[in-house]
Amino acid sequence: MIRRGKASTWKRTAGVVMALGLVAGACSSSSDDDSGSSDTSGAEATDAPDSTDGDTDTTDAPDSTEGETTDTVEVVQEEGGRLQAVKDAGVVKCGSNDTLPGFGIVDDAGEYSGFDVDFCRVVAAAILGDSTAVEFVPLTAEARFTALQSGEIDVLIRNTTWTATRDGNEGANFLFTTFYDGQGMMVPAETGFTTLEDLADASICVLSGTTTELNLTSVMGARGIAFTPVVFEDNTQLRPAYEEGQCEAWTSDKSQLAAFKSSIEEEGGAEQSVMSEVISKEPLGPVVADGDTEWAQAVNWAVMAPVQAWEFGLDSSNIGSYAGDDPNIQRFVGQSDGFDPGLGLPADYAVQAVEQVGNYEEIYTLNIVPIGLELAGSPNNLWTEPGGLLYVPPFR
Repeated sequence: MIRRGKASTWKRTAGVVMALGLVAGACSSSSDDDSGSSDTSGAEATDAPDSTDGDTDTTDAPDSTEGETTDTVEVVQEEGGRLQAVKDAGVVKCGSNDTLPGFGIVDDAGEYSGFDVDFCRVVAAAILGDSTAVEFVPLTAEARFTALQSGEIDVLIRNTTWTATRDGNEGANFLFTTFYDGQGMMVPAETGFTTLEDLADASICVLSGTTTELNLTSVMGARGIAFTPVVFEDNTQLRPAYEEGQCEAWTSDKSQLAAFKSSIEEEGGAEQSVMSEVISKEPLGPVVADGDTEWAQAVNWAVMAPVQAWEFGLDSSNIGSYAGDDPNIQRFVGQSDGFDPGLGLPADYAVQAVEQVGNYEEIYTLNIVPIGLELAGSPNNLWTEPGGLLYVPPFR
């Protein structure tokens, strides 16, 4: 039985598959979502591992000094797509969350802040040269893909998990993973619950239209644990219901649980406990509509800039004044004459993004560390650090 939360009316958004998205998706390049090749992570200054999770098909030619010979293929892209439309409009419409501390939240003055919010600003800074040129469009989990498919938003950066079904059926193109997460379970500390088996016959709060809802049913069913899901449309409804005891546990991405644990306790609520078990993989990152390779490439390389800057030792305080002679960094900051990777981005796009918003470490430290998730030992660290998974393809 599914029990609906008391605080709201409910309307399931039917899965929408646009014919145009399906046709265009069949033609779109998947290389935007790949991690890289056996070259280094955007920098030849460090040695790359012998193999990676997947090679990348690319049209970038190596520097002639490397003595390699490649066939040059001219790629013709239709003009007047979303990239040009965004430039003409002078604003990026970014689908976001406005109720999730650490990732996307709006204050009483209407100001947005958070990890995902800052990556919206990164896209605006890289493409338009102005991190404030963003129109934030708050979306529920159920409404986000409809907004993307309809063109209401240019990009979705709203703690959205990349899955095969979403990639194939939602007319969506998932880009670089900006945050590696996993689903967990939170309970009031006084319960003493530490395992999923402790939740037999319990009621569990969960958001509708999420992978969390699907994972909960799958995992509990596989273990033979009976439970009652209590489904809500957004966290503004779920949180008070949880605190009022409408459900005995709350399941979500662990980053979200950490954020609400911190918020509840800071506001004088009961002590909370997040179980150690991780029951799913939840790679989160920007999403654009299928069928526009030019726009996907521009957004993809924009959001990777803060990661590459961090690996190069560049941050908001020094990237604009780089005066070194490392050719890899010179290309990255737009100081290499004649170098144009054909991404439709300004030569100094990385400088604009990082100088105005910050490198990845700065963005993470500002938004995620305060909710209790340290960077050290996290998968959201550079690939050169223990446990780190962040890795950017070579910028050359």
